[in-house]
Amino acid sequence: MRPLSAPPTPSVASVSAFLPSPPSAAVAAKSFITSPGPGPGPAAATAPQIRWAHASGAGPAMSSSASSAEGKDGGEFTEVVVVRHGETSWNASRIIQGHLDAELNDIGRQQAVAVAHRLSKEAKPVAIYSSDLKRAAETAQTIATICNLPNVVFDPALRERHIGDLQGMKLQDAATERPEAYKAFVSHKRNQQIPGGGESLDQLSERCVSCLYKIVEKHKGERIILVSHGGTIRELYRHASPTKPLHGKIHNTSVSVILVSDTTGRCIVKAVGDISHLQETGVLDNAFGGDKNSA
Repeated sequence: MRPLSAPPTPSVASVSAFLPSPPSAAVAAKSFITSPGPGPGPAAATAPQIRWAHASGAGPAMSSSASSAEGKDGGEFTEVVVVRHGETSWNASRIIQGHLDAELNDIGRQQAVAVAHRLSKEAKPVAIYSSDLKRAAETAQTIATICNLPNVVFDPALRERHIGDLQGMKLQDAATERPEAYKAFVSHKRNQQIPGGGESLDQLSERCVSCLYKIVEKHKGERIILVSHGGTIRELYRHASPTKPLHGKIHNTSVSVILVSDTTGRCIVKAVGDISHLQETGVLDNAFGGDKNSA
């Protein structure tokens, strides 16, 4: 177990092998999808910096308008509990994952158990949805088992952004070995695609937001869990709260909550990036992913 240090304030955060159809036509949820094989093996992690979860007494941030808005828009709100997958060895080694299929490491599995136990003590959801990539799928399956939920519904529309030629590379090598792709990756232009079949941020947003609303349509007024990836979760946050930019990081197995109106589509961010359940495992502050360049 990693040595415990003083807890900071919790961070505030928001395909198919590339979906062949336009991003607006999100792929229908599946009962199971076979994931692609693993990419290049990860390099050893170097100088990890550990961030520890906030004390358990500190609850998730609440939107000042959340409680007052519920039930006022002429319909019910679906409560979407959004969880990022647990840590992988590639996160720790700062390798760009994208659609490559890295598995959870031992810390990631402990984080998945921790977030599952946290969610098991809250109002029981009616369903759990997940990206079909292994790191998200295993996290979701752990949650489903501990929370005694029905089978996980896997959907490739919840995958991480496809990063084209940079997938499988260490971040520190990307700028020199794939300069064109790296420039596109860090570009502020939301319509900038990445060489090698990579998605633009607009394409990522369209497929995951479309998927969110298809799920909400099936679960009006209910509570559901959605397990996904740092870049995808940041796009969901951006859609839900377009006037409040997301600074900081969405850590592994952090919990965010978005309320979505079933009649107007209006979203309310109720909580974001909460890691109060990670007292024992902690999170790697310098792990790749979960920030503005998440992949």
